[in-house]
Amino acid sequence: MTTVNDATYKLLRQHGLTTIFGNPGSNELPFLAAMPKDFRYVLGLHEGVVAGMADGYAQATRRPAMVNLHAASGSGNAMGALTNAWYSHTPLVITAGQQVRATIGQEVMLSNVDAASLPRPLVKWSAEPASPHDVVRTIGQAIHSATLEPSGPVYVSIPYDDWAQETGPAEEHLAARTVENAGELSDGQLADLVAVLDAAENPVLVLGPDVDSARGNADAVTLAERLGAPVWVAPSAPRCPFPTTHAAFRGVLPASVEGITRLLAGHDLILVVGAPVFRYHQHEPGNYLPAGASLLQISCDPGEAARAPMGRALVASIGPALRRLAASVTPRGVQLPPRARPELPPLSAQGPEEGIGLAPEAVFRLINELAPEDAIYVNETTSTVGAFWDRMDMRHPGSYYFPASGGLGFGMPAAVGVQLAEPGRRVVAFIGDGSANYGITALWTAAQYRVPVVFVILNNGTYGALRGFAAKLNALDAPGLDVPGIDFVSLAAGYGVDADRAASLEALRDCFAKALASEGPTLIEVPITTVSPF
Repeated sequence: MTTVNDATYKLLRQHGLTTIFGNPGSNELPFLAAMPKDFRYVLGLHEGVVAGMADGYAQATRRPAMVNLHAASGSGNAMGALTNAWYSHTPLVITAGQQVRATIGQEVMLSNVDAASLPRPLVKWSAEPASPHDVVRTIGQAIHSATLEPSGPVYVSIPYDDWAQETGPAEEHLAARTVENAGELSDGQLADLVAVLDAAENPVLVLGPDVDSARGNADAVTLAERLGAPVWVAPSAPRCPFPTTHAAFRGVLPASVEGITRLLAGHDLILVVGAPVFRYHQHEPGNYLPAGASLLQISCDPGEAARAPMGRALVASIGPALRRLAASVTPRGVQLPPRARPELPPLSAQGPEEGIGLAPEAVFRLINELAPEDAIYVNETTSTVGAFWDRMDMRHPGSYYFPASGGLGFGMPAAVGVQLAEPGRRVVAFIGDGSANYGITALWTAAQYRVPVVFVILNNGTYGALRGFAAKLNALDAPGLDVPGIDFVSLAAGYGVDADRAASLEALRDCFAKALASEGPTLIEVPITTVSPF
């Protein structure tokens, strides 16, 4: 007899979903009890951390990741993390245990009432199978839905008495079924785009996270070089789609209408690839486009294309579109001078002032000097993002991850997931002291599974980004802006992670070298000065 449980594991194996991130409850045990030996279960101590680890893992592998949550309460705990997964187009296949079918209508304990509605609108698709005989097909639909462009999280609620039911002939073909994208530009569309680009006198490229997800970074470099165009990264960047060491790189655009318009002034064509147009944050209104400029967007997401307030949009797979464009535009033979980086005094002169802490710029500069050339950075220090982009060199695809919707709690778990996905590269996670508390239990998972992330806690005792907004909004007297008195070294030790405090650049140099030599996770707490994100 083949059970629903057996058939589901066969389906998951066929799609490479043999790593499951979870935090189990009673409703999930009948599924997990029969887990085959070739599957790996990664335990997180909170569902938000579970979803964050899976988010990082799926982004880094560029494949769907499996998440197992507990009923409505566990799903609710993961909802904050789903905001980031939704906006980063992360393909997560989320399953949640449901009470036995005969008792759901009574709303007995641990029933997930109206389960399919619970995770919306932060999933592409959600369902609860109508019968045990439809479970395996529904999970297959979830896998394909999560993967098809634009990829994203999906959710399936499964009554736990379904797992022991026998399957029939309808499930025989599911494991072998494939669904593929074919959303390339037509020859006519390509010729039209090339004509528009070739006709532009002063084009500029704005690249988004989907370029890095599609590993279109090298083609983006080719396109920029052939056009002689400067390159900006779209606002609130969750990925790094272009090498920051390239002469054409100009930085990350601010998340405001006025700020973007000011920086792109003088360009007659703005080509946006793999990003929304645009994800604004701080309210600084102005004209959406500089005078005399037109905007052309290439997106894999029909929703992004439809909701943009300006420009012309084409919906297509980012990798193939960028590759064909880069090969087809006419080379202009223009070489751009590199951007000017802010000057800093020598590192030896950047010691902390008494009782104040290190400058974030000095911390980033030192880590950039010491880290491996192919290091991966997970960043959740929202007030120091500008300093990070000014100081860190990122040359390779898949080198940067940031919460796509600003949902705190992403950084520490995502770093664990990325490191699990990329064992050949070292992950360095910069985490603010305010952010760290949202995902601190990720340290336990890192310790238990010997995941060698280097966690650098930048501690200024306050919510730095919030303070920046408080200054802009004339609300500095608002309560709850500061979070003093947290000892992250002791917290890390309690979770089984080696930790130290570096109050000087010399101490940071020693601690970081020790961390890189370790085969397990390390936490370094660094007191820093408070800077504004604006």
